[in-house]
Amino acid sequence: MKGNVLGIFAKEPVPGRVKTRLCPPLTPAQAAELYGTCLQETVAAMADVAAERVILYDGDAAYFAATFPGLRLVRQSAGDLGQRIDRALHQLLAEGYQAAALIGSDSPDLPASLVTQAFAALADCDLAVAPARDGGYVLIGERRHAPELFRDMPWSSAELWPTTRLRAEQLDLACQELDTWDDLDDLAGLNRLRHRAPHSRTAQLAKRLLNDQTHPHPDDTA
Repeated sequence: MKGNVLGIFAKEPVPGRVKTRLCPPLTPAQAAELYGTCLQETVAAMADVAAERVILYDGDAAYFAATFPGLRLVRQSAGDLGQRIDRALHQLLAEGYQAAALIGSDSPDLPASLVTQAFAALADCDLAVAPARDGGYVLIGERRHAPELFRDMPWSSAELWPTTRLRAEQLDLACQELDTWDDLDDLAGLNRLRHRAPHSRTAQLAKRLLNDQTHPHPDDTA
């Protein structure tokens, strides 16, 4: 049996397709630049985790191959978020890994130690989840796949994690709840990141972009 595998959900940073809830105050091009930095910072931080990193991508494979050389690329399946998570976990576990976990690219300061804790929990548990501040989750990992966790769920709502936890109980899955973390969905989340991790690349870029919006250059207003 293989070791652990960490799948990172990623989109190609195309203006108008990523971080649209940050527009305004950011322009679509600025939001795409911010997302690209956030994604790269997330992937780099996960290098400290004892697991194979796999980019689960949506977009042009050439962009991901150039940006993350040496990492395996797996195209996301079609369907809603639940279907894509379901199929990704099913595929990774079917490849013979002892445990598989998924994260997004919206938490550039997610500690590698938290992901390590998830894999440690999965040595004994069926399921490990790091809840998100907004009621969803920033990480979900399995030792054996349970597709029922991803069907008819309240995606993009504060009820996702409570509903997932209840479903796990109904399925008699041994679940380890990890520490809550924050993701970067809107301006409030971006400002929390800037306060929490001011030296991160994403926070530094956000500071510059937001400052540009507040104090535009003369050429921008001509």
